[in-house]
Amino acid sequence: MTILNETYKLSNGVEIPKLGLGTWFIDDDKAAEAVRAAVEIGYRNIDTAQAYGNERGVGEGVRTATVPRDELFVSTKLAAEIKDYAQAVEAIDESLKKLGLEYIDLMLIHSPQPWDDFRGGDYADGNREAWRALEEAHKAGKIRSIGVSNFQQQDLENILRGATVVPHVNQLLVHAGNTPSELLEYCESKQILVEAYSPIAHGAILRNAEVEAMAEKYGVSVPQLCIRYTLQLGTVSLPKTANPAHMRSNAEVDFEISGDDMDALRGLRNVDYGEHSAFPVYSGK
Repeated sequence: MTILNETYKLSNGVEIPKLGLGTWFIDDDKAAEAVRAAVEIGYRNIDTAQAYGNERGVGEGVRTATVPRDELFVSTKLAAEIKDYAQAVEAIDESLKKLGLEYIDLMLIHSPQPWDDFRGGDYADGNREAWRALEEAHKAGKIRSIGVSNFQQQDLENILRGATVVPHVNQLLVHAGNTPSELLEYCESKQILVEAYSPIAHGAILRNAEVEAMAEKYGVSVPQLCIRYTLQLGTVSLPKTANPAHMRSNAEVDFEISGDDMDALRGLRNVDYGEHSAFPVYSGK
């Protein structure tokens, strides 16, 4: 039994594999190959988004993989700019068409604000509109579970005010050096499973001496330690890579981080994202 066989159960009973493959920055023409390689290694959870521009390739990879579609868990995300019911309905169908799939396992609102106004203005009404479209697609069987991404507590409370379905998932930036403990606790209290994207801090953590020393102590690599950390927080871990060797080593995380070391990692702050600080999610907003 490896981590690739382990799942969490969402509040609606749908099972989601604990370790997934993130596909951000994987070009559309390389995505199918990456997905097929991941599935061959044992991955069953594949995460994409409209904003990644690779839904077509990811869908091709899923359709041509060596295991049946119903053994795979495929997620995508509604573009952050869509804050309107009609546009959301159209975009959901567009994702299904691009992926070439009859249903999506999980679809998220990518961000509570459009990227060019991340953590900026008030889009409360627009988020409720987009959520209504997701709820309807969920009811219609087009999407098995629905959720959000980058949502803070107040954003979630806004959705919950008018929701018929509590979000099943909130996908967040979670890694050693950025552990939003209060938000994680809030999500848990509402039975919202958290997915951790960029568990290796988009590579920024690789240069942290404290983390390096701890990884050495466990006889693992820094990425393995970081992935294990997010799993022990009770989140789905979504490391991103197109490299099959990295996919393999990212799944070799069957070790246990001690309570004290978990506390030390939880207490880490101030990761320098370097050139990637330009992206809204790493900008410290």
